Amino acid sequence: MEQRPPDAEAGARVLVVDDDPTVAEIVTGYLDRAGHLVERAGDGPEALARAAAHRPDLVVLDLMLPGMDGLEVCRRLRDHGPVPVIMLTARGDEDDRVLGLEVGADDYVTKPFSPRELVLRVESVLRRARPAPAASGLLRAAGLRVDPAARRATRNGAELALTVREFDLLVFFLRNPGRAYAREELMREVWGWDFGDLSTVTVHVRRLRGKVEDDPARPRLIRTVWGVGYRFDPSDGRE
Repeated sequence: MEQRPPDAEAGARVLVVDDDPTVAEIVTGYLDRAGHLVERAGDGPEALARAAAHRPDLVVLDLMLPGMDGLEVCRRLRDHGPVPVIMLTARGDEDDRVLGLEVGADDYVTKPFSPRELVLRVESVLRRARPAPAASGLLRAAGLRVDPAARRATRNGAELALTVREFDLLVFFLRNPGRAYAREELMREVWGWDFGDLSTVTVHVRRLRGKVEDDPARPRLIRTVWGVGYRFDPSDGRE
């Protein structure tokens, strides 16, 4: 019997949304064996109804759904508060993956995929979404105030609605100001993966800029270092 890592996050409520009953059954089976409480939905309206009745800890969401597609489902889920989303897509077009990230997905897996890899992705996102009891104290810079333990962030006193990955990225930048990081390094340090589509990092940086910069088109906090990656520079801030 395959054993789970000792730090794996078990017992989460996971909503699996896929109109392919075979895929949904396989994903549900693997997540169930990993110790999670799994609900299934075959389309967007059913998914939203189930999420409204019992708020999930994470949603595994197919992009290609009948009627209301996964992008719209993700938007509507996010309208009711932050919830981690892993997008499933059968498409090979990078634009579709980027669109999923743009509307708030935390990660994506391209079909066909390994169910074991999907479980690892689910548990990686869940670990980062849950407050860490040993997390360090408040982080402050440039009008930002971040509490890693409570997973709350404000800008000039206003609450920021951040996805799991956006929050982790902001915490990482606040803890490591002034140094330029390559996208590969950010993928490893923030996502916990040694490989992956680096456009994931690009999209999340762009989304984060939209929430923490005065003018996202001319960022002063999260700067692009051409030929390298990104650098957090709070020197222009108020704190």
